[in-house]
Amino acid sequence: MHVVSIDKQAVNEMPRVTFPGRIHVISAISQVRSAVNALRTAPIVGFDTETRPSFRRGERHSIALLQLSTDSDAFLFRINKTGIPQPLKQYLEDPQSIKVGLSTPDDFHQLASVCDFHPAGFIELQDLVKQYSISDMSLQKIYAILFQHKISKGQQLTNWEAPQLTDAQQAYAAIDAWACQRIYRHLRDGNFIPQQSPYWHEPVEQL
Repeated sequence: MHVVSIDKQAVNEMPRVTFPGRIHVISAISQVRSAVNALRTAPIVGFDTETRPSFRRGERHSIALLQLSTDSDAFLFRINKTGIPQPLKQYLEDPQSIKVGLSTPDDFHQLASVCDFHPAGFIELQDLVKQYSISDMSLQKIYAILFQHKISKGQQLTNWEAPQLTDAQQAYAAIDAWACQRIYRHLRDGNFIPQQSPYWHEPVEQL
């Protein structure tokens, strides 16, 4: 049985992804409604979250950032400052608004600790890519297989609760959500044929 998979070295040799759109940082409740209204005009939106890393045993932090991105605009909701206001909660629970993410059950579990949360309208990429014989489950590897570009993870362990997010943090957060919707649309539109991928091969047996 063949699968589509890529090794880390091949990913590291690829050119890095840059975010092609506009980034909007939402740090006040008064900004939330207009951002959600803009998202509702998009048929497909990418979804991700960021949490301040913990470096001590037993230390845990709540989700600090919730990212929702169209093909052209990324909205970074600083929920450590705003919580999850009603317009955002309604959007996340709307089954008619399609949101695409990766490892979404983990995000849902953490979001539920912020507010009473019942997600709807979400597509899980880890389930979707299995239908295309892709065995890699990380966003970085899935994106590399489809687009031959590398999503840098250099900002992942930075402080997402900082008073101001750096430009590098903003770009990283935007790319992760934007990449989810781009992967979904690429697969949905029939642009990936597993058997024609350079990463189509027999799986290597683990000793």
